[in-house]
Amino acid sequence: MSWERQVCIKSAEEIKVMREAGVINAEALKAAAEACVPGNSTWDVNAAADAVLKKYHVVSAFKGVPGPIPYPSSTCVSVNNILVHGIPSRNVVLKEGDIVSIDCGATLRGYVADSAVTVGVGKVGEEAAKLMDATEGSLYEGILRMVPGNHLGDISAAIQAFAEDRGFYLTKQYTGHGVGRSMWEAPQVPNYGTAGVGLKLKAGMTLAIEPMLLIGTEDTKVMKDGWSVSSANKKLTGHFEHSIAITEDGPMILTLLDNDEPPVVFNPDHKNRILKKN
Repeated sequence: MSWERQVCIKSAEEIKVMREAGVINAEALKAAAEACVPGNSTWDVNAAADAVLKKYHVVSAFKGVPGPIPYPSSTCVSVNNILVHGIPSRNVVLKEGDIVSIDCGATLRGYVADSAVTVGVGKVGEEAAKLMDATEGSLYEGILRMVPGNHLGDISAAIQAFAEDRGFYLTKQYTGHGVGRSMWEAPQVPNYGTAGVGLKLKAGMTLAIEPMLLIGTEDTKVMKDGWSVSSANKKLTGHFEHSIAITEDGPMILTLLDNDEPPVVFNPDHKNRILKKN
């Protein structure tokens, strides 16, 4: 079966519900990011996001996902060399200079919003700052290509070029994906590829775009807990993600706050390429 036949085209009403879910998800990520201070644990970071999800009576899209063990938390909180799927723990305590990737999913009336940010704990080093800047920038570079008539390869190639031009690597093992009626829908959206090839983009498609950048290698290793994914060389990693609807008027970022701002902004120049103020 072709990718195109598997893709779920959403109606305007469905996209409206996904936007509602996206606002809640963004608020949860903002609260989690604000909890990334020295002395807090990754359990505390998850608890901050979880409190927001509970306030709105929405269901975590992550908790209970099947795996080596059912995923136990509402968020993934991944520190430094952990690229994705870090399980929150009271034993992982944040310190000045760490970088923390937080991934959160919210399900509202049967529709999912999925997004992620990477934040610094206090002042971060130069290498970490460059990594975070490149990760956030590659996300928005990909989003810019999300217009009807373009191809999946246009998104992937734009992400890859932005990251690699700045000296970073992209994992080939983990990808973006369709999102909406479930957390993982067709199609897969790799963070590398060739412009002009792949599935043609249509209005009503909803995709989660998520660059995952590494230093010095694209290789990763799954840790003993069966979930956490580390860079193979133990160097820093970054992860930013938005859920986006493709519309005739251009990309609609679904996982923004109610004021149409991202939950976290590392470099305002990146988001301003899309989020123009009238």
